[in-house]
Amino acid sequence: MKQLLLRLLAMGLLASSLPMLAAEPAAPAAQAIPWSNLSPAQQQTLSQFESRWSQLPPQRQQALSRGAERWGTMDEAQRGHAKERFQRWQGLPEQRRERIRDRWSQFQKLPPDEQARLRDDFREFRRLPEARRTELRRQWQQKSAPERQQMLRELRNRRLQKTPQQ
Repeated sequence: MKQLLLRLLAMGLLASSLPMLAAEPAAPAAQAIPWSNLSPAQQQTLSQFESRWSQLPPQRQQALSRGAERWGTMDEAQRGHAKERFQRWQGLPEQRRERIRDRWSQFQKLPPDEQARLRDDFREFRRLPEARRTELRRQWQQKSAPERQQMLRELRNRRLQKTPQQ
């Protein structure tokens, strides 16, 4: 049980060491999106950006466009939750937000099957009692970087040994 919990914690915290685990495929160049190509609903949602839309980097335009599209599909309760998450995001120190962005970028570079495994492991970790999650985080933080890397290697090896049987 302890090994499983440590595996879950390590997988949840794996984002801190993703660059050395993932092959980094070349990202395709993002294409700018003309304001006129946005749907009326997207334009309404993104109206605050209209005057400077053409100056935004193409990646930002695409992210905003996708976000506006998702926003249009949400019901009021979902929008309320999204607003709360955004307010929490804005309340984070810039350094923390940058670290989260970096980890998300690293996660997105992983193969889909590895992303799915990490999501499953993280869900399992979240189902643990809060006290147990806190204890596992404390143990993880007490380890040195080399100890963490060794732990991750061991967990990956164990997972690879179990994969053919599952």
